[in-house]
Amino acid sequence: MAEPAFQHPPLLLSDEDTPPRGSALAPRSRLPLGQILLEDGAVDPGNLLKAVVMRQRQKVRLGQILMAHNWVTPEALTRALSRQWRTAVVDPAITPGDPRLIDAAGAGFCLANGILPWRRIGGVTWVATARPEQFADLCPKLPAEFGHIQMLLCEEEQVRTAVLKTRCSAMIRAAELSVRPTESCRTRNERRSGGLALTLMAVLAMGLWLMPVILLTVLSVWAALTLVAQTGLKLLAFAASLRIASERRALRRSIPEGQPAASQMNVPLPVISVMVPLFRESDVAGRLLSRLARLDYPRELTDILLVVEAGDSVTRRALEGVSLPFWLRIIEVPAGPLQTKPRALNYALNFCRGEIVGVWDAEDRPDPDQLHRIARGFHHAAADVACLQGALDYYNPRSNWLARCFTIEYAAWFRVLLPGIARLGLIVPLGGTTLFFRREALEAVGAWDAWNVTEDADLGVRLARRGWRTELIDTTTDEEANCRVLPWIRQRSRWLKGYAMTWGVHMRDPRGLWRDLGARRFCAFQVQFFGTLSQYLLAPVLLSFWLLSLGLPHPLREPLAAVWGGHAIAGLFALFVFSEVVSITVGLWAVRGARHRHLLGWVPTLHFYFPLGCLAGWKAIYEVVVRPFYWDKTEHGIFDDADITAIPETADDGTVRLPLFGSIGGRSLADLAGQSGDRPDARGAGYAARPPVTSHAASA
Repeated sequence: MAEPAFQHPPLLLSDEDTPPRGSALAPRSRLPLGQILLEDGAVDPGNLLKAVVMRQRQKVRLGQILMAHNWVTPEALTRALSRQWRTAVVDPAITPGDPRLIDAAGAGFCLANGILPWRRIGGVTWVATARPEQFADLCPKLPAEFGHIQMLLCEEEQVRTAVLKTRCSAMIRAAELSVRPTESCRTRNERRSGGLALTLMAVLAMGLWLMPVILLTVLSVWAALTLVAQTGLKLLAFAASLRIASERRALRRSIPEGQPAASQMNVPLPVISVMVPLFRESDVAGRLLSRLARLDYPRELTDILLVVEAGDSVTRRALEGVSLPFWLRIIEVPAGPLQTKPRALNYALNFCRGEIVGVWDAEDRPDPDQLHRIARGFHHAAADVACLQGALDYYNPRSNWLARCFTIEYAAWFRVLLPGIARLGLIVPLGGTTLFFRREALEAVGAWDAWNVTEDADLGVRLARRGWRTELIDTTTDEEANCRVLPWIRQRSRWLKGYAMTWGVHMRDPRGLWRDLGARRFCAFQVQFFGTLSQYLLAPVLLSFWLLSLGLPHPLREPLAAVWGGHAIAGLFALFVFSEVVSITVGLWAVRGARHRHLLGWVPTLHFYFPLGCLAGWKAIYEVVVRPFYWDKTEHGIFDDADITAIPETADDGTVRLPLFGSIGGRSLADLAGQSGDRPDARGAGYAARPPVTSHAASA
């Protein structure tokens, strides 16, 4: 192999100066990085002073702070690091590395740690890094066959380019197969699924022809049983949420006036990576980037990845010519036979810098302090908490009746039911956005199933099976309500299809699922997934009993009375009314705050809202058979949010937050992107989300 072409000769260690494996560093210069940058004229003294002050308050590299605020160029920083660490700079574009070394270390490991195993020369493995201060701690994690290791320097973007140049295909293949086969939809037996579906349809058709009364009676009994189970679970979750609210009030009363709660105290701030998958988003620069610029998290600790499909010309055109800051990056997902949000997330996960990884959707507008709350939440959370799920809300509830009902459903799910489910220790079906993970936990379960159209709910099940927990956190992300009937049905059908596929995947081995979850969570899983799907599919059966209230005949009146006695119909109506009362009570409690109070009068109209889900349910079952991996994209940007007025919201901790909406005072995108949320004088898509798949359809 030819001798490498360095930008200047490397400084090698003599035999007597060779450090043990794991350090592999030349004697470091005593000059601090800041002084070297000043001597090179690479940084303004005032900006350097600001960066030094920031560094004293958080554990972050000085170079990363300077880069995050565009106070130094990557080339100047690399030259200064070369002087400080007395090692050479290599350009992989001019002198490519050995792909076999990348394979040995792992492409994902290289990208996550900013290293490039470059070449092996004369018994020494040369490894280029963009983070030299972490190199000594990283060396023991490298493969033992690397032997003696020497450090080189390169830019982080050069690491990314070099790895992708040779290992892009392998990485995208790994993204598609990250979940083990027994827990992935990709291994479903198409012939068997189609056969079962055809058999079930044939049985239903024969039953309706030969013995319609018996079949309808069986279906009615099953629908009533699932309604009882879901109403019971809803009551338990509501009671748990009431206890949570009571505990928070008691905690606030116990804190002396003027003293901050423990959850609001300053904590060490980690780097947080947030992936934003985009697909056919034509107004990314105009809306999304301005929303992200509102975040007040320190820019040097913020890592936002815009995940774009290679074949998505619409989004690519929208991003053309947009100059992004250091904390905002574009990750292009290579084309392939599969094109789903979870596949894109798995691929982009390789490029995340943070130990905490989150997901937002293209239309999302997170609270400006959301990342601060996430950092505090994980700092105070137990070690087995793998995920923090934030609440989702709508910024256009006044658009029409459908938007109002959808907003009520969101509020009931994320502010009442889901916190209660988490408190009960049951499986939390995750939403598709505003969820944040400990990276180690996410990678331990294989991240997302690229073949599941409700990858979020499935991920919640797999986390629970591995002993991880999910907690709800008091932060809100606003998004656009899907307030048109046909798009609503298509969106809901995708969620229900995913619920069906998730249930089917995890029920391949019922004993294993029982063993992993325990009896209580196993039974709750059946109610949450199979029970919900049953309610949507069988809604017409139970809805038909409302004909009796109008004095109209019903074919099951006499059979039910003959089997269950004269009080069967009365008992069924009592169940309907009780279920409706529970649903209305939960809805009223969820929208009691100042922000949603205008929706109180609309809560009873959910009685007419959920039957729409029946159409979505049967569409979902059809697609499970004929189009299991089809992603029915939800269109956004229909509702113009420029004229929305912000409504104050009282949080659970008693504070009042004013959501930010609309334009940003006419400031340019470049100005907004360069803003820092942590200064020396200040405090530091496309694929639609899958919010609740609750069901009140049968009682409606």
